Order: sequence, then structure tokens, then C-alpha cells
Amino acid sequence: MPLSIFDLLAEQRIADAIKRGELDDLPGAGRPLDLDDDPLLSSEQRMANRILKNAGVVPAEIGLRREIAALRARLANADDDSRDALRRRLGFLIAQLGARQHK
Repeated sequence: MPLSIFDLLAEQRIADAIKRGELDDLPGAGRPLDLDDDPLLSSEQRMANRILKNAGVVPAEIGLRREIAALRARLANADDDSRDALRRRLGFLIAQLGARQHK
């Protein structure tokens, strides 16, 4: 996905602030982020997500991305006979991922 002019501008301003040292003394600097507790989700949804994570279940989008990456790796080393089938499967998975992202 290409970056918009706003994304590029924001990235540039962040990079400039880092160079000037303006982000050096932020609270929590150097500590890992706690990404498990999304404040925008209800407590019930956070609990459900935690249970699924602990059970080793990943969201369907992550599974699709992993399968796409694996197919791309196989495609790089594939012989001519299997290349077309791999490309078709890859195209199908990319379309599925795109459909999920635009819901």
C-alpha cells in the first residue's frame, strides 16, 4: 500500500523530532509496549482476544498473510510446471485478503 503525502509528512516530522532528541525522555521509553489491552475495545472483546491468543489461535488475516508469504517463497524456487498453480493460488489469497481489509 503506497504512502500518502500525509503519511510521508508525518514520518518526516517524526524523524526530525528523533534527530533533535525531542522523543528521548518520553514516559515508558525503553520498555516494551503492552499491546494486549486495546483501550478502544470493550473489556469483553479484550478478554476474548486474550483467550484466543493464549490458545494459539490467530486472526484469519494473519493466517492469510502467512500463507501468502509461504507461497511467495515457494514460487521463487518453483519449476515451470508448478509455477502457474502457485500463481493462481497466490492471486486467490491476495484477493481474499483484500476483500477482508475492505469490509
